[in-house]
Order: sequence, then C-alpha cells, then structure tokens
Amino acid sequence: MPKWQNWSGLIEARPSSYRQVYSAQEAAGLAKRAAQTGQIIRAVGSGHSHQNLVGNDGTIVDLIGLAGVGEIDTAEKTAWIFAGSKIHTLGAALCTAGLALANQGDIDQQTLAGATATGTHGTGLKLRNLSSQVVGVELATSEGEVIECSADSSDPFLQNLWRASRLHLGAFGIVTKIKMQLVESYKLAETGWQATLDETLEQFEKLCLEHRHCEFFWFPQTDKAQVKCIDETQAEPSYPLAEEGSRVGWNYEVLPNHRPVKHSEMEYSVPFERAIDCMKDIQALLDKEFRQIKWPVEFRGQGADDVALSPACRRDVVTISVHQGAEEEDEPYFRACEEIFLSYDGKPHWGKVNYLDGEQMESLHEEWGSWWEVRNAIDPSKTFLNYYLRSLSD
Repeated sequence: MPKWQNWSGLIEARPSSYRQVYSAQEAAGLAKRAAQTGQIIRAVGSGHSHQNLVGNDGTIVDLIGLAGVGEIDTAEKTAWIFAGSKIHTLGAALCTAGLALANQGDIDQQTLAGATATGTHGTGLKLRNLSSQVVGVELATSEGEVIECSADSSDPFLQNLWRASRLHLGAFGIVTKIKMQLVESYKLAETGWQATLDETLEQFEKLCLEHRHCEFFWFPQTDKAQVKCIDETQAEPSYPLAEEGSRVGWNYEVLPNHRPVKHSEMEYSVPFERAIDCMKDIQALLDKEFRQIKWPVEFRGQGADDVALSPACRRDVVTISVHQGAEEEDEPYFRACEEIFLSYDGKPHWGKVNYLDGEQMESLHEEWGSWWEVRNAIDPSKTFLNYYLRSLSD
C-alpha cells in the first residue's frame, strides 16, 4: 500500500492508490472512477500544508506531470499555468514575456494549485493573496468532464464556480490549469535591520504604508525583532545575490527565502487595527507559560481581498504565525495561541494548523454557506471531500 507524507513528516496517509497524472483527461478519468466506486480522491501538490487536506484511504493524485506555463496574453497580462507548476519555476518563464506574479509568499516550493487552494499569500498592505489573482480555472470533475470557468463565464453557475474555486481546498475537482492575472515584470530591493519589539510595533503601520512589503520576526524571551521591508527599484539586479535582507533582483529572486528546517505552524489573520494588541498578548503568553519556545513569531501585513473563505476577505489584516520544531510537541502551545487569536477576531490559514470545527469555521466566514452550495452542486457525491473536509461540512 502506498504511503504519503507532507513536507514536515507530521501528516501521513496510506491511500489504496497513488497516481501521477500528465493530462486533464487522465485526471478526469480517475475522478470519474473514484465517484463510481464510492472512493475519495484528492490531489496533492508539494505537501507543504500543515493541515490534513490530502489524506484519505482512496486515491491521491500527484500533479507532477501537469507543469509549465501555457498560453500567455501579454496585452491582458494573463497566463494559463498548469496546476502542478512549482512557484519557483514560474518567475524566469514569466519574466521572459515581460510579466510577473503580483506577489508571492516567502516559500516558493508549493505548486500553484496548492497555493491557491489554501489562500497562500505574501506581504504587503496594498497587495492580496494568490487566490485573488485567479481569473480562470480548468478542473476535472467527478462526472469525468474537464470544464473551464472564469470571471467572464456567461453561464451564471460557471461564474459562481470560478468565484468559489479561487480558494478551492481541492474540494471542487482536480484543478488542472489556472489562469492568473499578472503584472509587468519588476525588480525589488530589500532592506533588513534589527530593532526592539516595542519600537517595531510602534512603527509598523507607518512602515506598511511607506513600503511595498513589510514584516518582522520576533524572537521569544528577547526584545529583538528582525525587520524586513522591500520596495520596487529601477536598479539592475546585483549578482551574486546578497543574503536575505540586502538583495536587489527580480521579484522572484527577492521575495522567496530558504526555510529548510522541518516544523509545524499555526497562522491566524487578525484585523490590522487589532494586531498590535494581539501580538502583545502572544508575547505575554510566551513570557509566562511557554518559555521553552525558541521559534520566532512572524508578523506580516496583508491587504483585503474579495475571495470567499479567505482570512483577509474584505479586511486588511496582519498575519501572525507561530512555529514549533517538527520533533517537538506543538498542541498545548498552539491551542493557547489559538484562544488568543480567536479573541481578536482571527481567522486561520487553511494550510496551517487549527483546531476548529465546521460550526466555528462557519461563524468566521460570511460566504461559508454559498461556497459549500457551489461545491455540493459540482460534486454531490462528495468524491473530493476527505475526512477532514467532511468533518467541516457535516
């Protein structure tokens, strides 16, 4: 029996079948067979999620063969990109056409389908998550069809499907291609410095307004924050690239970072105006109850979007992330942090640890019911719902 593990090694599954697909038609055939036999089928990207979105005892579909940039429209600044494409492979390919992703996270090892499935984001109070840049989706359904939906679909259901499937959780079908809204290629210059946590919190809103990107890491049991701001530049890339905090290069060279140490992670998005008080409560929690924690706390501004189930839907937020080593116990620490995040109207990142049930999730997301209505219409047999997602829908 095959065995699958996520990136951290903390989540694993033993499906009856593990298949690599190389075409949308193959994905559709596998989905139809799963529906006919009453099995669950889930697609997997790079396995970088800390939530059990993939695990099932039916079929896991690896999108490794669906990779690369397809049709590019330079006038409209859009491109169809195969769903299994790793984000780190897109930068140079798009740059040759004079285009770029508007933003991306600091990890670029995820597939595009996986990153949009969970609302993965970067930093920037005037920038939005990757899902908000999705303007078209091709997916294989449980009826064995390959369909396309977009913002321009004339069929109202297909337009609603596009709207809901921008952050899809893999629950609508097997996403095989994604049409992304892009921007003209651009270069970035990065500046990093160390300051006290109090100074950084006091200046954070100003920094977010003055810079394209702003974030910091705070190290528990110290007063030190490592701050980083990034802005567009007309300067030519400086090779070899400097270390993180001093790079000048193309967007795809400056935004990602190397984070090889295996860990688990919880991230909540809290309203921008409440984030500083929330961070102070997290600091107090670590100072009083979890002094053994050495992993830093990450603090990042992010702009509002219009994506159903997005933690930043219709509100500017700060994402606060807490971490723990993969070999260390995380649940007591994460549960204590989650209690604080929820008290500040926080919403969890879909690809990271949370302990919420369906009723709690519904209370956080205004469009919960409409998202599930579209999902259930495209997949009434629940072929694409694994046990975790079924627990949220019941």
